[in-house]
Amino acid sequence: MTKILVTGAAGFIGSHTVDLLLAEGHEVTGLDNFRTGREENLAAAFGHPRFKLIRADAAEPGVLAHILAEDKPEAVLHLAALVSVPESIAQPGLNRRLNIEMTGLLAQAAVTAPGVRRLVLASSAAVYGACPDLPLREESAGRPLSPYGAAKLASEHILGRAVLAQPGLSALALRYFNVYGPRQDPRSPYSGVISLFAAALREGRAPAIHGDGGQTRDFIAVADVARANLLALTRPLSGFHVLNVCTGRAVSLQELLAAMGQALGAAVQPARAPARVGDIRHSLGFPGRAESLLGFRAGGDLTSGLARLLRD
Repeated sequence: MTKILVTGAAGFIGSHTVDLLLAEGHEVTGLDNFRTGREENLAAAFGHPRFKLIRADAAEPGVLAHILAEDKPEAVLHLAALVSVPESIAQPGLNRRLNIEMTGLLAQAAVTAPGVRRLVLASSAAVYGACPDLPLREESAGRPLSPYGAAKLASEHILGRAVLAQPGLSALALRYFNVYGPRQDPRSPYSGVISLFAAALREGRAPAIHGDGGQTRDFIAVADVARANLLALTRPLSGFHVLNVCTGRAVSLQELLAAMGQALGAAVQPARAPARVGDIRHSLGFPGRAESLLGFRAGGDLTSGLARLLRD
């Protein structure tokens, strides 16, 4: 059993990871200020004897240092962040505080805290921007198109420096690709296209495709992401590593809607909308490094994952 702190525990990815960590026998402390997280996401965890929740703002100086000193976790999964690209553009100061400075506070606290041996950062495929070298590999040049992507890249560098400063500390930055699944709020500006399409179908509306629908993405189920988080927190490793969390399979928006129709047993006709300026045409990750270091491989097919989502 490992004692683990999860920041942003009440969020979409955080709550699924908390559930899996508890199911695997670990002791979990969740930290959330409920800026975007939802209490109902932790409904199952609240009744568990190995879970406790701390309601606090991880971006406040001293909060993380105090929790690491008092709670003494062996590993930390850092999911708390500003997760909206549009919000990062509209509020660059908030983006810096919640995505760069907060990671710095965690790294500083972990370097001096007794017992912390592993840090895992939720990074993003947004660090690649419009890099044309597909599939995207961890060594591909980072070309972020948004303050959000740039902040995630800066946060990775912060973790790397922390490991150099404390040889007993190891760290991983997980670059999530297009995550989908239950509990993803379609009202959120961060929400992925799958949750938006699913919400439209539930409400009897035609899902809107911007452009010709030929855009491709690497869609990964949140259950797989939670499993990657579990492995990153517990697999014996030393040093600092950056890993893609992806499937290695590209799916166009047209194919996505066809798969949703197959899951529903009915054809889905989209509404057409103008292409969005600056939209990345193709995004595809290479999953080999995560498989090699963590033994992680995304499981299941997209149609089955969509069927579970649409039934939820």
